[in-house]
Amino acid sequence: MTIKTKSLTPQALYVIQNKGTEHPFTGTYTDWEDAGTYLCRQCGLALFRSQTKFHSGCGWPSFDEELPGAVTQKTDADGMRTEILCARCGAHLGHVFQGEKLTAKDTRHCVNSLSLDFVPDLQVTDTEEAIFAAGCFWGVEHYFKKLPGVLKTEVGYTGGSKLNPTYEEICEGDTGHFEALRVIYDPRVLSYEKLVKYFFEIHDFTQRDGQGPDLGEQYLSVIFYFDEAQEKMARQLIEVLKRKGYLPATQLLPVAAFWRAEDYHQAYYQKNGKQPYCHRYQAIDFGAGERGDFGLIE
Repeated sequence: MTIKTKSLTPQALYVIQNKGTEHPFTGTYTDWEDAGTYLCRQCGLALFRSQTKFHSGCGWPSFDEELPGAVTQKTDADGMRTEILCARCGAHLGHVFQGEKLTAKDTRHCVNSLSLDFVPDLQVTDTEEAIFAAGCFWGVEHYFKKLPGVLKTEVGYTGGSKLNPTYEEICEGDTGHFEALRVIYDPRVLSYEKLVKYFFEIHDFTQRDGQGPDLGEQYLSVIFYFDEAQEKMARQLIEVLKRKGYLPATQLLPVAAFWRAEDYHQAYYQKNGKQPYCHRYQAIDFGAGERGDFGLIE
């Protein structure tokens, strides 16, 4: 389990940690209708399936049933309502109401979108997360989307101090942020070790001033680690590459707030039918018969 508190924005922390409430009709998932699973944004546990979601008209995502054992209830601080929380990490989700007769189950879990992630998978029960920077995030996302076991990718900005950065501000190169990618994956299918190996196989991790023709701090190679286990694995693989004669320029940095990039940047090449201009897949022999060889990929 990866606790992702440090990657949350202040808005998400206000809801998840401080038990706040987002404004009605503003959340990403209020009118979301895709088939899949809603996860806890803080720890990645599967909470609700899309089949249990319904339009209640209240302004927040509504579900009439949770996954078994995924959600706990307790009396709210106001002494009147019933709060719902992630059963594993205690993240505040919202409140549950009964007796409204809006569905046959007569239950409405009223949930903040900021407390949720969504993946288009109806079977997943748990997920893990990784964050990488490897140059222009269009190309990085293009390749990670192809990797079996990856459930969701999201491009954005991280590592700097400016709140709510825009693409234009990032391009100026003085915000301290990197163009980065969030990867949510199924640990039953894909390990963090394989993810990091793949990360090295899709970009030039020896380039020290950017990636390809894209130069500047925002395009540097970085692995952002959530915990000691991720940091240790990344360092081990960097040492393997050094022993093989490479000179990795990849930085290892602790996770910081991840700001989702503008909508037009998401799945950019998929939307535009183009191919990456500064990324390509090249398998690396990591020794002991271990190599990416995901067989993907151009």
